[in-house]
Amino acid sequence: MSSLVAALWGPFADFGFMRRALVACVTLGMGAGPVGVMLQLRRMSLIGDAMSHAILPGAAIGFLLAGGLSLTAMGLGGIGAGLGVALLAGLVSRRTHLAEDASFASFYLTSLALGVLIVSARGSNIDLLHVLFGTILAIDGPALYLMGGITTLSVALLAVIWRPLVMECVDPGFMRMSGGRGGLYHMVFLFLVVINLVAGFEALGTLMSVGMMMVPAATARLWTRRLLPMMALSAMVGVMAGLVGLLVSYHFQLAAGPTIILTCSVLYIFSLLASPTGIRAGAGLSL
Repeated sequence: MSSLVAALWGPFADFGFMRRALVACVTLGMGAGPVGVMLQLRRMSLIGDAMSHAILPGAAIGFLLAGGLSLTAMGLGGIGAGLGVALLAGLVSRRTHLAEDASFASFYLTSLALGVLIVSARGSNIDLLHVLFGTILAIDGPALYLMGGITTLSVALLAVIWRPLVMECVDPGFMRMSGGRGGLYHMVFLFLVVINLVAGFEALGTLMSVGMMMVPAATARLWTRRLLPMMALSAMVGVMAGLVGLLVSYHFQLAAGPTIILTCSVLYIFSLLASPTGIRAGAGLSL
């Protein structure tokens, strides 16, 4: 028993970087999980993936201005770039016949290419790997404060715009007819998506930041149909995946970020097999 306790608690008791990484996972799970649930209910999962790449040029500019891997500077730059892409995509979709997902795809590919070009031109391959895949074990105090602020702001804004956001998700036509300013709430929600992706970028990199947002949300949807429990369960899955992923990466000397996302995937696959609305329910309906 003592050896089990040492294996589970020892890494966090002995190393400060493990404790900071755990706090980052808890913070990220609590903020990104509920936002991911709303993204899936609004059928915007792929737009969330696009936004995770759109923050790269801003992060690259922050990297250059800070003269190195400053997570705070890169995070603030990522927020600016992500919001810029969201506003441009929304403007184009409203002024042209292009759908919003097509606008997002065009702008995010441009942003991704520009960000990789900036980092690769002015940094090293190691710098590029840090930007793309994250540095959760290098999270520092200012980055934790930024992530905590993002989570607090996300929860507060979701509480304020809860009812109109759900209504805009369920029946956007009714919102337009009743003058409910659905477009405003849509832009506020995109703002929440961007800042939570930036928080994920701080820990997991631009290629995997969306994983902590979407995979726990998909897992939660397999266990419940009620919205508030679904959000709470999504946050719990993200926190659990962060804890287990950090322990597995420490004991087996694996990369922490990918291990955390793979842990989320394992919980998702388990839910597919064991949940009442998973594969078993689908097989029963087909019979």
